[in-house]
Amino acid sequence: MQAVLAGFGTIAAVIALGYLIESIGLLGDSAGLVLTRLAFFVATPCLLLTVMADSQMTHVLSRSLVATVVGTLAAGLPYVLVARLLWHRRADDVAIGTMCSAYCNAGNLGLPVAAYVLGDASLIVPMLLLQLVILQPTALAVLDAGRTGEASVAAAIRSPLTNPLTLATLLGLVISVGGWTLPAYVRDPIDLVGAMAVPGVLIAYGMSLRRGPLPGRGTPPGEIALVTTLKLIVQPIGAYVAGRALGLAGPALIALAVTAALPSAQNIFVHATRFGRQQILARDAIFVTTLGSVPAILIIVVLLT
Repeated sequence: MQAVLAGFGTIAAVIALGYLIESIGLLGDSAGLVLTRLAFFVATPCLLLTVMADSQMTHVLSRSLVATVVGTLAAGLPYVLVARLLWHRRADDVAIGTMCSAYCNAGNLGLPVAAYVLGDASLIVPMLLLQLVILQPTALAVLDAGRTGEASVAAAIRSPLTNPLTLATLLGLVISVGGWTLPAYVRDPIDLVGAMAVPGVLIAYGMSLRRGPLPGRGTPPGEIALVTTLKLIVQPIGAYVAGRALGLAGPALIALAVTAALPSAQNIFVHATRFGRQQILARDAIFVTTLGSVPAILIIVVLLT
């Protein structure tokens, strides 16, 4: 329990640092954009490559992955239906909102929670694989089509294959499946650059809080309420019910619910900024779900242990 609180406290401290940096004008007007691009194109791919390369595929090809898919669909599909049928949103705007509702902070917060609370960092791998190999490429293809106006099947296939995050994930999977180990002179620089990813994204997010309206003042309250409910309530319940139906129990079932209750990922804000769609929603959803996930995870742990 203490490790979960410590993880959230660390994230809050780094976000506050970004807010302070922007408040005093330390890095200039374009620093937030530059930092976001550095995290997207350089640091985060390095981090994802090493995480996936170190993963055991037996944890990926399991009932936990199926239950993770069910929980994600339970949270994502309702937002798609509401945004398209009731609000008549553009497809690329819906992509960001859907990620806010169902795309977990599995890398930045999920890894330490899995390692220090659940006792096994590999428990987060099914969620990481689903998000980075399927959900993220799909969302990026939709976002790219919205920007370029090219919505062909070829564009949908080409977009994820030219995305550095997807390529790094796939390369890491190949290394893991092949049982290979990168030599130290290759692995060490990748580890060093990858270490910039989490603080870089968090600092850029903190800087955005200073530049724009405060969370809650730029997004309709009803939309934030919907996203938060889907992310912190519907997704963990969906994963838990699916896990029980598949025969999971004990720590494996707790891990499913806890990972599904992680807040919306900071990477969503990176994508929203890069494509210029729904930045305020992404920022507000990350802020609210990060705060709300603390009691949500505590409640899950208390109820299931």
